[in-house]
Amino acid sequence: MSAQLAPIIVVRGPRQIGKTTAQYHAIEELLAQRVEGRRILRVQFDELAELELFDSPILRIVDWYERTVLGCALNDAARAGSPAYVWLDEVQNLQAWAPQLKSLVDSSTVQVVVTGSSALRIEAGRDSLAGRITTIEAGTLSLTEIATLRGLDLGMPFLDDNGLEPLTHPAFWRELQAYGRARESIRDAAFSAFSDRGGYPMVHLRADVRWEEIADQLNETVIKRVIQHDLRVGERGRKRDAPLLEEIFRQCCRYAGQAPSVRIFAREAQRTLEANVGVQRIQAYLRFLADTLLLRLVPPLEIRLKRSRGNSKICLVDLGLRASWLQERIPLDPGQLREHPDLTVVAGHLAESVAGATLSTIPGLDIAHFPERSGEPEVDFVLTVGVRRIPIEVKYQARIDSLRDTEGLRTFIEKSVNRATFGLLITQGPAPEIEDPRIIALPLSSLMLLR
Repeated sequence: MSAQLAPIIVVRGPRQIGKTTAQYHAIEELLAQRVEGRRILRVQFDELAELELFDSPILRIVDWYERTVLGCALNDAARAGSPAYVWLDEVQNLQAWAPQLKSLVDSSTVQVVVTGSSALRIEAGRDSLAGRITTIEAGTLSLTEIATLRGLDLGMPFLDDNGLEPLTHPAFWRELQAYGRARESIRDAAFSAFSDRGGYPMVHLRADVRWEEIADQLNETVIKRVIQHDLRVGERGRKRDAPLLEEIFRQCCRYAGQAPSVRIFAREAQRTLEANVGVQRIQAYLRFLADTLLLRLVPPLEIRLKRSRGNSKICLVDLGLRASWLQERIPLDPGQLREHPDLTVVAGHLAESVAGATLSTIPGLDIAHFPERSGEPEVDFVLTVGVRRIPIEVKYQARIDSLRDTEGLRTFIEKSVNRATFGLLITQGPAPEIEDPRIIALPLSSLMLLR
């Protein structure tokens, strides 16, 4: 708040990850700093559907606030050195919310904080708010946050909020490798808790509650809430098909960490629902689900303005959603996987999904995947920072072959057009020694210490 980079701060992320709770904590901090309570206005818009009946409800609420609570205009308060803070939760549910905020910050000196769980509706308002907005991506709990809730001291996230340039240096990743190794026992305990329940706050705050009850809560308050409420009505008031949305999300859970074709989705939906479902409709519904931030669609890499042929890779925002929706728990903890070797292949795909979801929460980081094509093996993820690229391969298995399992990385690095000087190998257990000095290996649990 003190940085004042823009008059409007947007915090967006999936439902039930703690955005509202974070608002309360920030307000408590303002009060602790002796900010008068009358200088703080907070409105929860997803619980006030009646506001849609009014013209420009945001402006009308602020007008009421100035007259009834603040006792003066926002500009007068700011000139007196006592600026107001306006907190709007799930404001994107209102029609024309962005033009109203534009009018507000253009005419008044005020700091506005907006939270929302719909990337689609928030992005739709960015054009009219150009130059007035800064966006913060919020995800499920990081490994360091899970450790804190579990009473473990894992320290702060390894990646500082000071830009992406450090990612382009091999030394940064080697330091992360050593950082994770130095905290191995605590890191592994936090990762085991993540493997068991995922990263939603409720599952760790209520670690005493049976998973079956927690799973029902996740389904009701996150997945069904999105499908039956957030995505219920489309453009021009047309209702969307809830059973089809549920089926597509189920397939996304099954194909997490993979890049299936849209035709596969359509064929399976037709078989399950016994209905004629077209490819374009599937594509639209996949975008809708991504816009609610339940999942990330990682696109194929573009090189020299040419898009590599391939489909988007599906990365669930949290593996707990898959476990609750499919009623199937797949462990990522290496110890548990040793007891259930038959789950290794599925766990490998989920590890890829977790890696993609983790990297997707780093602000400003471009992430893609490189599909297999003639003469070139696939690469699971490619990060782009400026003019540099960093290929990443996930090999979530007990043993690593330093030649076979690094072929994709080495092939990518050796092509000068790719502008990559080193690559990352994400593993299941302790990082093995790789003969090629251009490749840095580190376990998934250490990668998750980035944030």
